[in-house]
Amino acid sequence: MKWSKVIGVWCCFIPLAILNGGLREYVWHRFLSESTALALSGVLLAGLIYVVTFLLLPPIKDLTKKDCILVGGLWMCLTVCFEFGLGLSSGSSWKELCQAYNPMTGNLWILVLLSTLCSPMFVYKNFKK
Repeated sequence: MKWSKVIGVWCCFIPLAILNGGLREYVWHRFLSESTALALSGVLLAGLIYVVTFLLLPPIKDLTKKDCILVGGLWMCLTVCFEFGLGLSSGSSWKELCQAYNPMTGNLWILVLLSTLCSPMFVYKNFKK
């Protein structure tokens, strides 16, 4: 049962990522360069992932340190699979999708993945009672 809840928490990241992308495309790009907007968007989404994890993970009972390590790995794998699956199905090329992993372009997607991986353990170590 706890694993379905863990996946449910990850599902909360999807609308946040969509809204964050919309904010970047329709607001930040009006005022900032593309690389700055991408960087701001990456930092914002990484922060939102930590907030959602902080709010929704602790109520899940019986999560151990090992579970939290597994949760981070699961969430990261789900995120990468979702990103590539959605990107490929919408017509993006492998090359375009892989460019998101280059922080030199201003895209901090790698920070989002690291926060997805690390946030369960961070919350466990700092906030779990």
